[in-house]
Amino acid sequence: MLDMIGVGPFITLPLILAAMSGPQAMLGWILGAGLALCDGLVWAELGAAMPEAGGSYAFLRRIYSGADGTKKLGRFLAFLYVFQLSFSAPLSAASGCLGLSQYATYLWPSLAGHAVLRIVHIGPYSAGVSVGPETLVAITALLLVVFLLYRGLTDLRVATAVMWCSVMALMTWIVLTGAMRGHLSQAFAFPPGAFHLAPSFFLGLGSAMMFATYDYWGYYNITFLGAEVKDAARTVPRAILISIALVAALYLAMNISVLAVLPWQGLVGAQNGAAALSLDARRAVISTFMEAAYGPRMGPALGKLAAALVMVTAFSGVFSLLLGYSRIPYAAARDGNYFRIFARLHPKGFPHVSLLTLGAAAICFCFFSLADVIAALVVLRILLQFLMQHIGVIYLRRTQPNLKRPFRIWLYPLPPLLAIAGFTYILVARANFQRELLGAGVVIALGTVVYAVRENFSNPE
Repeated sequence: MLDMIGVGPFITLPLILAAMSGPQAMLGWILGAGLALCDGLVWAELGAAMPEAGGSYAFLRRIYSGADGTKKLGRFLAFLYVFQLSFSAPLSAASGCLGLSQYATYLWPSLAGHAVLRIVHIGPYSAGVSVGPETLVAITALLLVVFLLYRGLTDLRVATAVMWCSVMALMTWIVLTGAMRGHLSQAFAFPPGAFHLAPSFFLGLGSAMMFATYDYWGYYNITFLGAEVKDAARTVPRAILISIALVAALYLAMNISVLAVLPWQGLVGAQNGAAALSLDARRAVISTFMEAAYGPRMGPALGKLAAALVMVTAFSGVFSLLLGYSRIPYAAARDGNYFRIFARLHPKGFPHVSLLTLGAAAICFCFFSLADVIAALVVLRILLQFLMQHIGVIYLRRTQPNLKRPFRIWLYPLPPLLAIAGFTYILVARANFQRELLGAGVVIALGTVVYAVRENFSNPE
């Protein structure tokens, strides 16, 4: 749940509303939850059947190597997955720290100024790159996460408990505030033609689902620590499915609560019956929500408290994420299918080379805009992880029917088929989706070349 909630819903809520120009964007949250459930069932079956360090790496290697383990496709796809992880995991960590820095500017407004922004153009595509105080805040947060993780897994029980309690306290506070001080009818004040099934509706829904998908991801983090989980056959499926159900309920309740206090027109910058909020107010939407809910006397102080809790939540999500993802290059290197340096363990027993490498890459991505980071992350993950697993779980059922499966996908094969359809829709049902697909194609091509060169030197004729 720490990895799922993170900072995502607190920074993407205005983006999801803007994608569909109204509270009908809640449909993105609902469909995103359904997609997460379908995907989670795939992770649950694979995680219970193969509780090994590395999660997707172990799954792809086993699925596509065949029952006898001789097919080279499994080794290649597993390597390609780890290779893209060198980009997607740091992108995810960077997005959390960039969101943290947005709320830091609410506490210290001077941080929002003096940024040097550049738009980098490559052919018809562009990306925003900035350097300023916000960037420094994001980088500092990343360095602190890496420092804490360097203390070793066994020393972190108290820290993770405190982080989880902070996350739950913030979500509960938001929901109760909306229930006591908001107007429920306002949350469902749909604009005319809100559900008119025009092409713009489906493009907006695709963008809303992309952000919602980003917000839900993280339920699978336990599979990356599969070798360290007690009674994984039961614990992994339960952790995944219970987390999805609880977080989906929290997200929907939070969305309704915020809209019950803040008119959606102000959040998307519209002028239909509500004053448009400033860009800074939308960037720290939960703090703005608290200000509006509690009025000028208590609102500013509670807005600052909310900003601090969001920052703790964002930090907790990055912490959980790097904890899990740092195990994957280690597992691949130990298996002989990645660079050997990543197989090194710190004397305390954690993969320190992997942790430091992912942390350094995340620092580099902190210089890019949050929207670009999220879009690149989602497309990379869908193409080089999720779709391969969904196709793979069906293929595995056919090729290895006798594999012990302590948990089996409910209503199989419907969930993986729906997940494939849903993720494909997110890939293409958005404006300017070609940019992210091109970037993912570059990663695939580069990873293929690296794999071929490495295999040639490892196995000379």
